[in-house]
Amino acid sequence: MSRFITFAMYFLAIFLQAGAYGLTFMLPRLFADFGSSEKVVGAMLFATAISTIVTVYFSGHISDKVGRVRALGIACMAIAVSLFLYGYVSSVGIGLLVASVLLGFGWGLTYSLGPIVLTRLVSAEERVRFFTLLSIFVMAGFGLSPVFASGLEGFGYPVQVAFYLTSGLCLISAVLFFILINPIKVHALNPAPEHSSRITLSALRQVLKSRALLPVIMVCMGASVFAGLNNFQTVFADDRGLNYATFFFVYTLTVVFFRLVLVKFRGGNNPYKTIALLQYVMAASVVLFIFSGDSIPLYITVAILFGLGYGASYPILVAMAANDAEEHLRPQTLQIFALTYFIGIFGFPLLVGWGIVEFGYTAVLVFVAVLAIIEATMALRRAISLPIKLN
Repeated sequence: MSRFITFAMYFLAIFLQAGAYGLTFMLPRLFADFGSSEKVVGAMLFATAISTIVTVYFSGHISDKVGRVRALGIACMAIAVSLFLYGYVSSVGIGLLVASVLLGFGWGLTYSLGPIVLTRLVSAEERVRFFTLLSIFVMAGFGLSPVFASGLEGFGYPVQVAFYLTSGLCLISAVLFFILINPIKVHALNPAPEHSSRITLSALRQVLKSRALLPVIMVCMGASVFAGLNNFQTVFADDRGLNYATFFFVYTLTVVFFRLVLVKFRGGNNPYKTIALLQYVMAASVVLFIFSGDSIPLYITVAILFGLGYGASYPILVAMAANDAEEHLRPQTLQIFALTYFIGIFGFPLLVGWGIVEFGYTAVLVFVAVLAIIEATMALRRAISLPIKLN
């Protein structure tokens, strides 16, 4: 298999399984059929967060046993079962809990091991470019699956159908990863055996003392902002009489466009300064959303600004985590990076769901905006004190 075909199949597999996370944006709508509040959505995603954290910690042990690419295939199978269960169950109970735990297991493996596999295939100079391509396919899956679900609803199908169909796509993704096991070994730039991926206490201490600590912290904060605005977007939109599909469609197009631009830009001479600028734009989008009301033009503007701010800054941050890491600790650094990302993605919605019920939407959005401003300021301080150039 050629190098081009290997990359094409890898990115296709990533895209197909990424839709699974996008469907978590539909959980408030799915759970509404059970008569459940946003608190239940937050609780189920918190169960996913716990499962993800445990999985990320042991992902190195699993990949050392079965291989990283095979582990990705197993993860996609777990996600497929999870989505099927979400669509099948008809009440809050053990079925939803099992689905949430399986989703956490699957995403914990794919998100922590996917970038590590990619680092074996590209040089340091290519990381921003290829991590950007990776994030384009991930974000396309994230953003288009809610649009897909909305389209199905428009044709009269229940939201459960979207979960069944995406489950099938995840099975296809699993098959693609199994096919790629040998081609990825053949095309690895470093023919030496892979460094151990296990997270030990010693490795954790070394990562927390390294320059990579900042992106590890920042990705958790950024993921919290992302989850705060996106995971309950269906609730926000319904409350204002807006169509949530509009937000996700515009947001996805914006992210894909600016990440394609970023492929050539590569973060500039001082990537942290670029990250800071983009994340201030992200914060501004959340502030605008607070005051936008039911205005469709402002709603679209929010989606564009959020897509530019979060969408363009994230792949640069991933590359900074990889570049700031010690060579022998790069797998562990990227796994810890993924772990803190998932704490934000799946853990923060528990706080958001509780906050919406107890204090209302506006208070939650103000908190999210403050979090975005703090993250942007952290990047700016690094840019000013320790300017960085890509290797």
